[in-house]
Amino acid sequence: MTNAAEGSTEGSPLASPDTIVHLVRHGEVHNPRGILYGCIPGFHLSEDGRLMAKAAAGFLAGRDVLVLLSSPLERALETAAPLSAQFGLAVSTDERLIEPSNHFEGTTFGPGSGALRNPANWRYLYNPFRPSWGEPYASIAARMLAVMAEAARAARGHEAVCVSHQLSIWIARRAAEGKPLWHNPARRQCALASVTSFAYTGDAITGVSYAEPAGGGRPQVSGA
Repeated sequence: MTNAAEGSTEGSPLASPDTIVHLVRHGEVHNPRGILYGCIPGFHLSEDGRLMAKAAAGFLAGRDVLVLLSSPLERALETAAPLSAQFGLAVSTDERLIEPSNHFEGTTFGPGSGALRNPANWRYLYNPFRPSWGEPYASIAARMLAVMAEAARAARGHEAVCVSHQLSIWIARRAAEGKPLWHNPARRQCALASVTSFAYTGDAITGVSYAEPAGGGRPQVSGA
């Protein structure tokens, strides 16, 4: 584990939990045009992304995983594939693990794009605390915590893995740790193919830990 971004990578200790739910972020996506792809279909892992997925699977090798869920988007399913092979589990898709919606999907939105200077975009940028450009953070937290709770119940006494996306995982973590859901996107601690693990004692989350089995040197991509 390495220290990076916001907060400690180790989080709270996973001391004697009944159940553990691991949220795995997908690997690097082949996206040479730098599109904010969001929920748009047709974006697949790059060659490095496939290696990252194998690294995440290797990190979890030997764990007592009985449940494997994934976002229905291609990059998540491709990240789940080595986990499926490793644990001999079928991948079940769950829409609640999907990337949050974003008004700017399909565009290049970032430094140098000029999007922030375009008056037509300002009506989507007025409230970063909700946020006004996409699915509300509270909605993301509710759906993620719900699917995690169901996974924990299905794997009671064992472990579950859910493959999801950066923002969805980060909001789930902030909600679980009782932190404000609004945040600086550049400071998300959720690298490509990272593993954020939630310890459950009964139905309560009692600890969070974080690891970067594929390394954390790649730039963070908001909403990916």
